[in-house]
Amino acid sequence: MAAKAEPIGPRNGHELAPLNTRADGSERPHGVTIVLQGSRGSLQREVPGEDRAAWSGKLQFFLSIIGYSVGLGNIWRFPYLCQQNGGGAFLIPFLIMLVLEGIPLFLIEMAIGQKMRLGSLGVWNTIHPWLGGIGISSCIVTLFVALYYNVIITWVFFYLFNSIRLSADQLPWAHCPQDNSSAEMECSKASATVYYWYREALDASPSIEDPGVPRWWIVLYLMLAWIIVFFIVMKGIQSSGKVVYFTSLFPYAVLTIFFVRGITLPGSSDGIWHMYKPKLEKLLDPTVWLDAATQVFYSFGLAFGSLIAFGSYNPPNNNCVRDVLLVSVCNALTAIYASVVIFSILGFKAYTMVEKCMTKEIKVLAMHQIGGFTLNSTFDYYKEEYPNLNSTVISSLNLTGCTMSRQLEEAAEGTGLAFIVFTQAILKLTPAPFWSIIFFLMLLSLGLGSQIGIMEGMLCTIFDIDFFKRMSKPVITGAVCTFCFLVGLIFTTGAGEYWLKMFDSFAGTIGLVVVALLEMIAVVYIYGHERFSNDIYEMTGYRPGWYWQITWRYVGPFIVTCILLSSLVFMLINPPTYGAWNAAEGRVEKTPYPSWVLGIAAGMILAGVLPIPLVLVLRRFQCLALDVDIHQGSIRRIETTVSTKEMMSDQDVLSPENAPPAPAQLVAEAAGTKFTIGDFDGVDSCDERLSKRLPTSIARSRPKK
Repeated sequence: MAAKAEPIGPRNGHELAPLNTRADGSERPHGVTIVLQGSRGSLQREVPGEDRAAWSGKLQFFLSIIGYSVGLGNIWRFPYLCQQNGGGAFLIPFLIMLVLEGIPLFLIEMAIGQKMRLGSLGVWNTIHPWLGGIGISSCIVTLFVALYYNVIITWVFFYLFNSIRLSADQLPWAHCPQDNSSAEMECSKASATVYYWYREALDASPSIEDPGVPRWWIVLYLMLAWIIVFFIVMKGIQSSGKVVYFTSLFPYAVLTIFFVRGITLPGSSDGIWHMYKPKLEKLLDPTVWLDAATQVFYSFGLAFGSLIAFGSYNPPNNNCVRDVLLVSVCNALTAIYASVVIFSILGFKAYTMVEKCMTKEIKVLAMHQIGGFTLNSTFDYYKEEYPNLNSTVISSLNLTGCTMSRQLEEAAEGTGLAFIVFTQAILKLTPAPFWSIIFFLMLLSLGLGSQIGIMEGMLCTIFDIDFFKRMSKPVITGAVCTFCFLVGLIFTTGAGEYWLKMFDSFAGTIGLVVVALLEMIAVVYIYGHERFSNDIYEMTGYRPGWYWQITWRYVGPFIVTCILLSSLVFMLINPPTYGAWNAAEGRVEKTPYPSWVLGIAAGMILAGVLPIPLVLVLRRFQCLALDVDIHQGSIRRIETTVSTKEMMSDQDVLSPENAPPAPAQLVAEAAGTKFTIGDFDGVDSCDERLSKRLPTSIARSRPKK
C-alpha cells in the first residue's frame, strides 16, 4: 500500500502539480509534472524561503518613497506654477487633483506591487499576457528619463565643487570677466550668473545643430554621477536603502535652515505674499487645472514602475493604504513648504535689486534735475515722487520704475531658477559659499533620491526577466549605468541643455501618461476593481469604499485622458522650441527644433508606446512565445521517464505513488489567476498536447466537474 502523501506545498520556491493522476484517483500512462516556478512569491500567498529583497524596516521604505516622490520638481517647478497660475488660488486645483488623480493611481501601483510581489513587467504579465507591453513601455520610458535626469545631477556637482570658496567675491559667478574681451561684453549684456551658466558651465553652442565636441569637465562630472548611482543601486534596496536616510532627510534640514534665515531677511514677506496672493479669476482658466493635474502626476513619479517595485518589497500584510495617504500628504506639504522657502529668498533678492535700481534711477534724475531729486534723495522720496513724473520724461530717460512686483514677476523655473536666479540670490547672503554649498547639496540629495527610484523601477523590470536572473545584480547594474553614461555623452556637448529640454518635453511625457492610463484600465477593468478591492482588504483589513471606486473607475481615467489629449494638442498647436544662447546679444532666444530632431523625438515617443500594441498583437496571434506567468514564473514540462528521473532531485519530482488523489490545493490557489490547470481528461496524448498547445490549454481549460 502506498504511503500517505504529504500535502503539496512549496519546495525551494517551486509548487508541484502532478498531472499523472486523474481526479478520480486513477493513474495516467505517462508521468508528467508541471513545475510552476514561483521563487519570489505568488499571487495568493508568500512563499517561505523566497529570494525577493525586502525592506529592513518600515522607516527605510517610507524614506525611500519620500526620497523618490519628493524631487527637484517640488523645488523648481511647483513654486513657478503657483506664481503663474493664481498664487494661493492654485492650491485649490492642486489639492483637488491630488485627491481625484494622484492618490488613487498611487494606491493602484503600490497595492498591485505589494500583492503580486513583482516588478512592473511581472505584474502586467500576470494580470494578462497581452498586457506585457505595459511593463516594457514603462521600462523604456524610464530609461529615457534616467538618461537626462542624471545630467541635472552632473550640473549640480559642477556648481557644488565650484562653491567651495572662502568669500562671496571668490564665487565664480559673482563677477563678469575683466579682460576687455568679447566675453566681458557678452557678460555685461546679460549678467554674471547668466553668463556663468551658459558660457562657463555649459559652454553653450548657438544651436542644437552645432553641438561641438563633448566638454571634458562635464564628461568627468557625468562619469562621477553615474559611478555614484551605480554604487548606490548595484545591490538593489540592500545598498540603496542605506543611502535614503541621507537623501530623504537632508533636504528637509536644508529647507528648514533656509526658512529660518529667509523669513528674517528684508523683502521675504513680500516674496511669500506675491506667490500665495490668491487670484481667484485664474480658476476659470482650464489650463490652470491641466497644469495642476500634470504637476500631481509627475510629482508622484507615477507610471515609472518604481512604485510597483517599492511596493513589491513590502510584506503582504503591510498597510499600503496608510502609506499612500501619508506619502501624499507629505509630498503636498513639502511642495508648499519649499515654495515658501524659495520665495522668501527670492523676495530678499527682489528687495536688493529694487534698492540697486532705485539708486541708479535717483542718480539719473538728480543729474537731469528732475522732480527735486538730488544724489542724497532717499528711497522713500523716490517711491513718493516717481508716480508723479511725466511719462515723457520717464521714456526719454529709459526709466523702468523700481517696484517689488516688477522684480518678482520675472518668473523662472527649472534650471533657470536653480542655476541662475537662486545663485544670484545666494550672493547676497552671508557667508555666500556656505549657503551655496548646502543649497546644491540639497539639490544633489533630491536628485539622487529620485534617480535611485527611477533606476530601481527600471532594474527591477530587468531582473524579472528570466534571462537576466542568472546574472549578478552588480554586473547588470554596471552594464546599464555604462550604457546610460555613453548615451548621455550627447548631453555633455555645447547643445547638451537643448537635448535635455527635448528629452524632457517628449521622452517622459506622452509615454508615461499612456502607461498610467492603461495601468488604471488593466487593474480596474481587466483584473477587476472588486477583486482588487478584496486584495487590499486581505492585505490591510480595510475595504476601499465609494471614493476609491469612483476615482479608479471613472474620475482617474478621465483626468489622465485629459492630460494625454491636452499634451498632444499642445504639441500640435505650438511648434516645440528650445532656448538657444545668443552670445552676441547675451540672451536666450526661442528657436524651433529642426525637423530631424523632431523625428528623433517622435521616435522616442513611439519607442515608449509601441511595445504595448506590439506585444498584444504578437501574443494574440501566438507569434511570440508566451511565457505563461502563473505566480510570476514559467511552466516547464518534465517527462518523468527513466532517463530524466535520475537527473531531478526529490524536490523537483513527485512520484505517482506519492501523488495525492487530485491537485486540489494547486487548483484552489491558481483559481485567483488568469490561468487554471485542468484535469486533461479525454486527451488521447497528454504528452503531445502539452508540447504543442501548452499556452492555449493552460489558458482555456477548466477542471471537470
